[in-house]
Amino acid sequence: MWTSFLIAVVVLLALALLFGGLLGFAAEKFKVQGNPLVDQIDSLLPQTQCGQCGFPGCKPYAEAIANGEAINKCPPGGETTIKALADLLDIEPQPLDADHGVEQAKRVAVIREDECIGCTKCIQACPVDAILGAAKHMHTVIESECTGCDLCVEPCPVDCIDMITIQPDIRSWTWTPPKTAIIATDRQGANA
Repeated sequence: MWTSFLIAVVVLLALALLFGGLLGFAAEKFKVQGNPLVDQIDSLLPQTQCGQCGFPGCKPYAEAIANGEAINKCPPGGETTIKALADLLDIEPQPLDADHGVEQAKRVAVIREDECIGCTKCIQACPVDAILGAAKHMHTVIESECTGCDLCVEPCPVDCIDMITIQPDIRSWTWTPPKTAIIATDRQGANA
């Protein structure tokens, strides 16, 4: 009895090793190599996953840009992202395509919780899972996770979601360089 049991265990172990080895070999042999340019482009996009560019998220838009799509279709990224993409791809920056929206300050969704009916439609619409709640219970937005994509506003049947502009504070403020060029003077020539 024990011998047949041990034989079965050894056979299963041998099969597991054989198939594991085959899977490991196949994973290395047929590995799909990603395009490093797509990853660089994706890292410059704002990761709002809003779809305003006409693509379902930032990664598909990055793939399209790598294949020649225009770089000016991202309203959340705005002029800053367009310039960064132009620098990366060594092309001329273009103005934001107004057909896809206008550049706005960073915003977050805020649910007026006393009006929320708990329908979960906003949760289903949120591409980054920034909304908490359960069916027939109040929902709320995790402000630090919200990308301001605005996709949760339209499905809300009671219109209890507002998009609030985030005012810069000490954690979110960034310095904007001046638009005019500063001409440096030659101090040595002035002292001579």
